[in-house]
Amino acid sequence: MYAGLSQGTLRWSMPPYNRQRIERWTSNIENAIVLVALDNNRIVGHLQISIGTSPPFRATGDLFIYLHKDYQDYQNLGLGAALMSGGIRAARDRHLHRVELTVVADNRRAVHLYEKVGFRREGVKRENYLGEDGKYHDEIIMGILL
Repeated sequence: MYAGLSQGTLRWSMPPYNRQRIERWTSNIENAIVLVALDNNRIVGHLQISIGTSPPFRATGDLFIYLHKDYQDYQNLGLGAALMSGGIRAARDRHLHRVELTVVADNRRAVHLYEKVGFRREGVKRENYLGEDGKYHDEIIMGILL
């Protein structure tokens, strides 16, 4: 799935997506919630909530989500919202207190999705993300209390 991410997805993401990075994401399963969306045994979406390991942050999760380049085939079917809702449910089941994420402010579609499932804007990191356009973009810090 990661090898086939679209340019639109990569525009606001954190490449490179190589085997080493993906294995690092998925190697500490006891401190993570990992959900995948399948279509005919093909992964088309991946959501992960990494749970804090130090005592002050053991009830906090850091979320990211990616959808396959063919996501356009799934638009308006709610794939992103379903993954987000499932991730939030799993976080509640694990007794997390809070889940947070950071998103490039220009990624309006993602911001809308996060707000739709209950995340609230908590702050802005001004000009924090260097985009492929060579310009710095604001990032929005978002969170949801469970």
